[in-house]
Amino acid sequence: MEHASLIIIRREHRALSAMLRSLGLLLDRHRSRNTLPDFATLRAMLFYVDEFPERLHHPKESRLLFPKLRGHGAELGEVLDRLDHEHAQGEDAIRELQHALLGFEMMCGTDEGDHRRRVFERSATAYIDFYLEHMRIEETQVFPMAEVVLGTLDWAELDAAFSTNLDPFADAGPTPAHGPVFLKILNSMQTVHGIGGALEALAGAGPPKFRPWRHE
Repeated sequence: MEHASLIIIRREHRALSAMLRSLGLLLDRHRSRNTLPDFATLRAMLFYVDEFPERLHHPKESRLLFPKLRGHGAELGEVLDRLDHEHAQGEDAIRELQHALLGFEMMCGTDEGDHRRRVFERSATAYIDFYLEHMRIEETQVFPMAEVVLGTLDWAELDAAFSTNLDPFADAGPTPAHGPVFLKILNSMQTVHGIGGALEALAGAGPPKFRPWRHE
């Protein structure tokens, strides 16, 4: 039987993966058409990544799950060190991406517009690739080991703790306050070819996919 805490983490991974891939698809579509993206939608997508994965998801893993796995082998310890370091760097990374988006939006009508667009797109691609790889390592290396080495009491503590701190997009559905943000993102994604899988993922259906993303 799968543990409640891992179900929650995997749902949050699925929602984040969908959001990141949708960001890439939106950028691809507008690049191919030589049109400007809807900056409000892009801001909403980055707001989601900052508001929930960075502020809720990562701390849950680093403070609750990872410490229980320490001491179960040097190789696992190195993996956990890497993941903890990436969690610590996450806030700076999303701030840099948000700044690159602001620069693109503010300067798109100037001589610097093309340069600012390329800076943001490169930054977005790097961020998407980084995050998908981060989640892949957790899914393929950390979670299987946790299922082997953790005991009943460990899982009871983790399940209780994770159940009180949910991503309202991935786990419980959007709250009234976040509903308009969620709908804005979904409505924008509906117009992009190939977005059906992402919409299913955001709704909690289908398995997470962690193959590397590359823009066309």
